Amino acid sequence: MAKYLLLKHYRGGPERTDYGNAPMSDWTPEEVSDHIAFMQRVADELRERGEFVDAQALSPEGAFVRYDGPGRPPVTDGPFAETKDLIAGWMMIDVESVERAHEAAAYLSSAPGKGGVPLHEWIEVRPFLEHPPTVTD
Repeated sequence: MAKYLLLKHYRGGPERTDYGNAPMSDWTPEEVSDHIAFMQRVADELRERGEFVDAQALSPEGAFVRYDGPGRPPVTDGPFAETKDLIAGWMMIDVESVERAHEAAAYLSSAPGKGGVPLHEWIEVRPFLEHPPTVTD
């Protein structure tokens, strides 16, 4: 078994996918509830298969921060990071293969959006490191 992180971005991906879905702020309360219920069903199905580890939704507020030297305040990219740079949520799974991780991510990508239309959103699949990288000279 290998652990993978399935990352949902606010508007990220290698290319834009626009299936007529408006931002969640434009969805009806029922559409938001249906979307969240779908995400819960995915988690429940993964749990039944013994593949679910954890999942969390994240707020759109956030910033990139870095160290700027001793005694200096942290550097940020502004009051908020660009929305496209932020992760909307994540799901951690523990599956037999990368193919199974991709299958789970594709299913997650079919979550309903405005009007119940599947989002077809890009899901980033990131494996956990099994061993620290080896450094050679």
